[in-house]
Amino acid sequence: MTNIIATGFNAGSIDGELFSLEAELRRLADIGVDTVELGLTSIDLISGGRVIEERAERLQALTAQFPFRYTVHGLVSSNFMDPATARYQVDAAKALVEICDRIDARVLVQHGGHLRADQIFDRAAADQREREALFELAEFARPYGIRIALENIFTTEPGQYRQTPAEVAATVKAVDHPNLVALIDFSHAYIESTYRGLDFRDQLRAMAPVAGHLHVHDSFGRPIGFYKPHHLQEATALGLGDLHMPLGWGDIDWEDIFGELEFLPGTVLMMEIITRYRSEQPACLERAKRLMTLNERRGAVAAE
Repeated sequence: MTNIIATGFNAGSIDGELFSLEAELRRLADIGVDTVELGLTSIDLISGGRVIEERAERLQALTAQFPFRYTVHGLVSSNFMDPATARYQVDAAKALVEICDRIDARVLVQHGGHLRADQIFDRAAADQREREALFELAEFARPYGIRIALENIFTTEPGQYRQTPAEVAATVKAVDHPNLVALIDFSHAYIESTYRGLDFRDQLRAMAPVAGHLHVHDSFGRPIGFYKPHHLQEATALGLGDLHMPLGWGDIDWEDIFGELEFLPGTVLMMEIITRYRSEQPACLERAKRLMTLNERRGAVAAE
């Protein structure tokens, strides 16, 4: 039996309005998707840590039109390590928990934090600050039955402090809260492993036992460094950076990975395939379903 219960795609607003989100949801429904991760911070739903009621009511009415299982992506710029804004970020995340509950989304994605190069002296305090914030958020989410999924990110500037995927797993274990799980972003892990000279598969193995949510998209695990593409497609041509490509366009061995790893019960496999690859999404959906089946077979063999 697989612990992966669903697969689908992310969706958000392209202009800050709910109308464009609605169009994207209708398109996903038309291709047979049953699970959607909503990028709700692309819409003004929260102001100063408070829910904007009129907007939240409109979102609730919109999402109720579709039979999707929903998850929610929190602040892309989230950073619980930042001493200046951590309090505001926790408040905004709590407001997102309330919105999750209104639309029956039971997972809220939270990005791992970071420090700038000139803040490295604060590393120990930053790790503890993030753990305390995660515990507070997970405790707030507990009565709602919502999982906070801590996502591994990759180094984005020289001298930056980021936790490795294995260190993200260690953070989840240290917080030790039933409403906090790790989120494996495979491409992020691949890029960070290349950048730091780590074994990519070992980093995944460290995360899997505490992983309850997955972000799947392809890449070559090559840090983009100082390269600045004129067109986004030029980075794809070179295979550089966090490309969010269709499955099979990069060189991640998805079948081998899903044939090996075991995740937590209730895990959702969410594909973050960017919008210019909409025509490839149906094929990606079929491949993701095969990965779920492969993972189920792995579980059956392990149980024998």
